[in-house]
Amino acid sequence: MKIYSLHTKQKLPITLEEAWKFLSDPKNLKTITPDYMGFKTLSGDDRAMFPGQIIQYIVTPVLGIPMKWVTEITHVQDKVYFVDEQRFGPYALWHHKHFLQEIPGGVEMEDLVHYKLPLGILGQWVHPFLVKPKLKEIFDYRQKKLTELFGTYN
Repeated sequence: MKIYSLHTKQKLPITLEEAWKFLSDPKNLKTITPDYMGFKTLSGDDRAMFPGQIIQYIVTPVLGIPMKWVTEITHVQDKVYFVDEQRFGPYALWHHKHFLQEIPGGVEMEDLVHYKLPLGILGQWVHPFLVKPKLKEIFDYRQKKLTELFGTYN
């Protein structure tokens, strides 16, 4: 069983409160997801984030094939971190930790994702040229979009 990880950090010139308000609101996921992904929230984005919250999406990650993705917010510590875990969707495992930390002149966001692909050896085979680059592209887009929305940290 191969478990992969993705780790990103980004500094933004905003307050911890502004960062938390934006990043912990499920409605903002569409804003920081590339348009070609066809991201649409179906349910669960109607209230502030809480442990046990179930959020359902439609996403089109590969070949224009829409998929339902269901995540649960499993942990929340206000203005510190939250965790989302896939319950149903394209991965055999998806565990995504979002951390926020106040720094001089802004906030540092850190994401740590652990994921496992379905289909055994076939999933492992496509990882380096399909899944890994696609995830990098999505997180790169997210960083670019957050910089457009909030500015560059100096």
